[in-house]
Amino acid sequence: MTSSTPSARSTGHSGSERTHNGPFAVVTTVFFMWGFITCLNDILIPHLKAVFSLNYTQSMLIQFTFFGAYFIMSMPAAKVLTRIGYKNSISLGLLIAGLGALMFIPAAMVPSYGLFLLALFVLASGITMLQVSANPYVALLGPEKTSSSRLNLAQAFNSLGTTVAPLIGGAVILSGAVLGAEQIAQMTDAQATAYKIEQAQSVQVPYLVLALVLAVLSAVIFFWKLPHFKDQASGEDEKTSYTFKDALAHRHVLLGMVALFLYVGAEVSIGSFMVNYLAMPNIGNMSESSAAHLVTFYWGGAMIGRFVGSYLMRYVRAELLLGVFGLIAAALVGTTIMTEGHLAMYSIVAIGLFNSIMFPTIFTLGIAKLGPLTGKASSLLIMSIVGGALIPVLQGSLADTIGLQVAFFLPLLCYLFIAFYGFKGSKVQTPVA
Repeated sequence: MTSSTPSARSTGHSGSERTHNGPFAVVTTVFFMWGFITCLNDILIPHLKAVFSLNYTQSMLIQFTFFGAYFIMSMPAAKVLTRIGYKNSISLGLLIAGLGALMFIPAAMVPSYGLFLLALFVLASGITMLQVSANPYVALLGPEKTSSSRLNLAQAFNSLGTTVAPLIGGAVILSGAVLGAEQIAQMTDAQATAYKIEQAQSVQVPYLVLALVLAVLSAVIFFWKLPHFKDQASGEDEKTSYTFKDALAHRHVLLGMVALFLYVGAEVSIGSFMVNYLAMPNIGNMSESSAAHLVTFYWGGAMIGRFVGSYLMRYVRAELLLGVFGLIAAALVGTTIMTEGHLAMYSIVAIGLFNSIMFPTIFTLGIAKLGPLTGKASSLLIMSIVGGALIPVLQGSLADTIGLQVAFFLPLLCYLFIAFYGFKGSKVQTPVA
C-alpha cells in the first residue's frame, strides 16, 4: 500500500491519559537486567582478549555478534510482537536471554571463542525481543507528551544495571592476574590449554546466576496482570494494515534510525575500549581491574543523567536537550583525543553523563505521533542498534592502525549527527503519499 499517515484518532500512543504506575514499576526491572547484561560485555572484552590472545579488531567481534543480533532479529521480533502482544513478548525475550546466558557454561568448558560468540548471539536475541517490546510499551504506559520523560526514567534503571555490572564483573571475571600473549606462548600446549580453561571458567558462575534470574523474571512478567495495548502491538487500525515502508516514509523515523545507529555505536565503542584505554601509560597507567571500576563511573554518569533528564524534560523540550547533550559529548571526545593523563581520563568517563538521555530520547522522538505504526517504527529503530556491532569493529580497526586514542574521532562524528537530530532532524513531518 502507499505510505500514509495514521488517522488523527490513532496518533496517541496509549489511547488514555492515565499513567499505569504499577506496570511501569514491574517493567523497570526488565530495563535493569538488560543494562546489566549489556555492560558485562565491557568486562568480557579485555578478559577474552587476553585469554584468546586477540587483537583489538578480533576482540570487537564480541560487540559485533551481540549487537549484530539486533539487526538480524528485530524484524522477526516485531512479527512475534504482533502475534503475542507486548507482555508475552517481554516474557519470551527474558527466557531466550536466559538460555543464551546458560550457554556460557559449555563455551567456558571447551573453551571456545566461537561458542562464546554463539552464546552472546542467543543472549542478544532475547535482549532484542525486550528492546522491541519494552521500549514502546513504556511509552504507551501514559500520556504521549510525557513519554520521553517516562522512558528516560525507565532507562535510568537500565543505567543502574550498567553501573553495577562493572563492579561485579570486574571483581569476579577480572579479579585474577591475566597473562600476556608472550607468557602464554612460553607454555607447553597442555599448560596453555589448562590456563585458558581456568580463565574462561571464571565467567561460568556469573552467567549461571544470570540465567536463573532471567528465568524467574520471565515467569513473573508472564503471570502478572499487565495492560496489553493490542491495537498498537498488532499494527492495525480499524480495517487498515500498515507496513515497515509506511513507517520509513516518516522523515523523523528514518533520521532517528541513523541517530540511534550512531549513538549506540559511539556508546558501545567508548565502553568497549575504556578498560584498555585507561590502562595506557599516557592516560591512566592502571591495572585492568582498576580501570573496570572507573567504567562504573562512565555508566553511573548515564544513570544520574537519566534521572536528571527525566526531570528536566518536564520543563525543557526533549529535542533541545538532546541537541545540547550531543554537542557537549562531542566536545568531551575531542578533549580526550587532544590531551593526556587525568584530563583525558576524566573527559572520557564524563561522556557517560551526557550519553544518558540519548537512547530514550531518540527512541521516543522516532516513534512520535505514529499511532498504529508505533510497533513497526520501534522494530526499525531497534534494528539500528546494529551500530553497536559495526562502529566498535571499525574503531578497533582504526586503533590497530593509527592508535587507540586517535581512533576516538569516530565517536566524535557520531555525536555531532545526534546533535543535528535533536536540533532539526527529529521534527515530525507529514509523509508524501
